[in-house]
Amino acid sequence: MSASPTVKAFFDRPTGSLQYVFHDPATMQGAIIDPVWNFFPEAGAVTTESADEILDYVRAQGIAIAWILDTHPHADHFSAAPYLAGKLSAPRAIGEKVRDIQKLWKDKYNLPDDFPTDGSQWDRLFHDGDTFMVGDIPVRVIFSPGHTLGSVTYVAGDAAFVHDTLMYPESGTSRADFPGGSSEALWQSIRTILDLPPETRLFVGHDYPDEGAAPQYEATVAEHRARNKHVRDGISKAEFIATRVSRDATLKLPSRMLAALQVNIRGGRLPEPESDGYSYLKLPIGRFDPR
Repeated sequence: MSASPTVKAFFDRPTGSLQYVFHDPATMQGAIIDPVWNFFPEAGAVTTESADEILDYVRAQGIAIAWILDTHPHADHFSAAPYLAGKLSAPRAIGEKVRDIQKLWKDKYNLPDDFPTDGSQWDRLFHDGDTFMVGDIPVRVIFSPGHTLGSVTYVAGDAAFVHDTLMYPESGTSRADFPGGSSEALWQSIRTILDLPPETRLFVGHDYPDEGAAPQYEATVAEHRARNKHVRDGISKAEFIATRVSRDATLKLPSRMLAALQVNIRGGRLPEPESDGYSYLKLPIGRFDPR
């Protein structure tokens, strides 16, 4: 736990998404986690201001990016990993169970038989327990499903990037009602995270502050165990599942979900352009009930 990366958060307010750059201050090698490719559904437009903000920071700090990491295919924003990989010549990676997510959503979008569901859209697929180095910072991969079938957490020294498992302690935890989600699996994933050393800094994937307020995204394992309103010490598995299921039943599906997932199961790429040179997204009608 002596290795302690420098962590910089970037906030995309329209989707409540946290993106991160962490780096080893000794070697100035770093990694980018869950970058956002901005999407405007009302216009069908994509822009790169969030990713460009990360690029500007990385270049200004002199950070050599070793990896661009996705924790899972997101339901609320497009992944900017391919864009940043092209700018920084860095490999992209995700958990190996993304293949199960691809198979699930290939069916829901009725994609062609030749659509690849082998994870080949990424340069590397990590398995649970895999380790790698970013400079002198050891990084361990923890399989942490529940929000999706294939989510992973990256533990980089004393910092853990826990994606859509925990939220800030006063906000509790993330939803588990998407296709392939499971509140029981989410509970187990969170308990594994909370078994990390108490001083571990946990960086969450989302916050939804009031307009003008700053997002809250960092708390230690000890702080979550003391005051997280859904999973603090003393709350049972049955209590958590009942709370999570009840809460999820009140939530609307993300407005960008049906667009985002067909891009993100492609590793952050749009469908191939059609004869007019434009890409088109499919909207499955009747697959989901209104909320």
